Amino acid sequence: MTDTDVQAPKIEFPCERYPIKVIGDAGEGFRELVLEVIGRHAPDLDASTLVMRDSRNGRFLSVQVLITATGVEQLQAIHVDLRATGRVHMVL
Repeated sequence: MTDTDVQAPKIEFPCERYPIKVIGDAGEGFRELVLEVIGRHAPDLDASTLVMRDSRNGRFLSVQVLITATGVEQLQAIHVDLRATGRVHMVL
């Protein structure tokens, strides 16, 4: 098997407890911003699943939440809207 034969695993939708990790500039309101943007696309977002971690130097913050992913379109829209905020560097 070569590298070109490897395919990403298929996700079956709806996918419960789908993790979304957002990395961005640390600062006031980042957590709330992430929750608001993701909540627009995943109204059943459970904020109690939120996990936050500061980077070693405190410059960045990662926020991870679990959602019920309903499809690729939903995940793409979340990614686009988070990046559009200007505070997000990466969405995993």
